Amino acid sequence: MSSASTPSQVRSQHALVSGFLALAMAGVVGSALAFQYIGGYLPCKLCMEERIPYYVGVPLMLLSALLAALGKSEKLTRILLFIAGLLMTYGLILSVYHSGVEWKFWEGPADCATAAVSITTSAGNLLGDLNAVKPAACDVAAGRFLGISFAGWNGVASLFLGIIAFYGASLKTTRS
Repeated sequence: MSSASTPSQVRSQHALVSGFLALAMAGVVGSALAFQYIGGYLPCKLCMEERIPYYVGVPLMLLSALLAALGKSEKLTRILLFIAGLLMTYGLILSVYHSGVEWKFWEGPADCATAAVSITTSAGNLLGDLNAVKPAACDVAAGRFLGISFAGWNGVASLFLGIIAFYGASLKTTRS
């Protein structure tokens, strides 16, 4: 626990932690979207599910940062930070499961195919595009960096961000 104990010190730390988490979560999911739309990596079903904690977490952390900056409810700010920690814990569990599927430690979902596919807006090319698109499989890593897949790196990010969120949630004003 931090030495911060006055309400203004705790508000400042809550705003800082919440703001950092909002930016970091947006950066992680933004990177995934960049790999998809710029890099051409099609996400599988599990990849799409791993993004959900970020889609929920970013607006919650923006709200938490705003509440802290305005000096509003410390309790609500701490609850939002705790929820962010739970979201990142869920993200960690999903990424460990997905990484295990990629390493063939266990079976993945039977219906694992891509949930969002880029299809042409031209009616004339629609059938050709549908036949050309091959859905991503959950048990094949799209790529690895330093031997770790995208799902594995998401686990690292989820663990790191979860620890920070739970730390932020533990910060409270001490009464003398």
